[in-house]
Amino acid sequence: MVEDTPSRPLLKILGIGFGLAMAFGGTVGVGILRLPGSVAAALGDTRLITLAWLLGGLYAFLGACAVTELAVMFPEAGGFLVYARRSMGRGVGFAIGWSDWLNNVASLAYGSVTAATFLGALWSPANGHSKTVAITILVAFTALHWAGLRIGRTLAGVITISVGVMLLVLVVGCFITPPVQADPLLPLPTSPLALPLLSLGFLSAIVTALRSVLVTFDGWYSPIYFAEESTNPTRSLPRAIIGGSLLVGGLYLIINLAFLRVLPLQLLANSSLPAADAARVVLPHGGAELVTLISLFTVLSLLNAVLLMTPRILYAIGRDGLFTRKATLVSASGTPRVALALSSAMVIVLILSGSFEQIVALAAVLFLLNYISAYVAVFILRWREPLHPRPYRAVGFPYTTAIVLLGSILFLFAAVIDDPRSGLIAGILMVLCVPLYLWRRTRSVTSSA
Repeated sequence: MVEDTPSRPLLKILGIGFGLAMAFGGTVGVGILRLPGSVAAALGDTRLITLAWLLGGLYAFLGACAVTELAVMFPEAGGFLVYARRSMGRGVGFAIGWSDWLNNVASLAYGSVTAATFLGALWSPANGHSKTVAITILVAFTALHWAGLRIGRTLAGVITISVGVMLLVLVVGCFITPPVQADPLLPLPTSPLALPLLSLGFLSAIVTALRSVLVTFDGWYSPIYFAEESTNPTRSLPRAIIGGSLLVGGLYLIINLAFLRVLPLQLLANSSLPAADAARVVLPHGGAELVTLISLFTVLSLLNAVLLMTPRILYAIGRDGLFTRKATLVSASGTPRVALALSSAMVIVLILSGSFEQIVALAAVLFLLNYISAYVAVFILRWREPLHPRPYRAVGFPYTTAIVLLGSILFLFAAVIDDPRSGLIAGILMVLCVPLYLWRRTRSVTSSA
């Protein structure tokens, strides 16, 4: 018996503005408010700190150039699985899509609980009810997206602008406020420049800092999940993906320069939340609340973006015949509602069980597989399909794509060495995709017979 087929396609109503909002909302999170302290502690030198954030922005930009080539070639819903499937087969595409969906679901669970924590800090009745509040926040976003893509599009723009304005207020305040005097009791962090070049200590400090920077940049690719819904993907996607990466890179650099301007290096290096310390200098009364509000809005922005992306992954897997075809059903308002409901239900299960922490740790390993699969796909398709139309070509190929590919592989090794348990679980998860794929493929063939 053949399962239900989609009654209608996804709506083509998205433009450059939405793509930029998704690139911003899918990237800018609490990490940029927290991790500058970790980078400062690892590098201990303002020149190296600035260079690290510049390199992070360059890395994101070169990666965006490579992925944009694929996104414009294949403007389909689903994200990275589309490129893996085209270049390496349905099995690899399924594995990438499955791990991507699981990562996003775990991120939604973690983000919902984090948003509940920030809300509790601003509104006392929410304290002590983190799971209930987290589920309420998730259900509210799900209901808004259920109502239609236009609401999700508007919400993405409003939250993105709000976050951007609040961050710029903090940055301007840092530049116009007299800096804090250094505390002689706080030790200066050790700079790797004091160590022998290419020594183990030097390399460890550099890798630690760059990994923190790389984590904060993850998300610049968010517009690729909506390529099929773009009114003009050839024009919109390059501007959204590449423009978004440049926008975020510039913002991150300015934020770090602002923190370095108002906070002495030893305070920044010893801070677990530099944004809060900077805000307390700028606003002695109300600074902590400002950072909490910024943190809440960045998490809500991330939740909105990821909850828009996640059902599109399940939609694409279902369209490949490797999941129920009901996941491909799209409402008249442009929402893949079954895929949305299944994704949100899984998030609620993880919130109630509290088991998402390990999956979030896995994300630090698995998200690099998305990068690697995409960069490998660029090389494979350049060789296998040289005549396929490429409205956009990666700048500096093959050298720039090789650089980000090698960098992703090295960072993957570093992540596994740093957290072997998560690396092992990630490997097991990818291996388990093989029998799951074979089972779903067999069912798909049988049901089509």
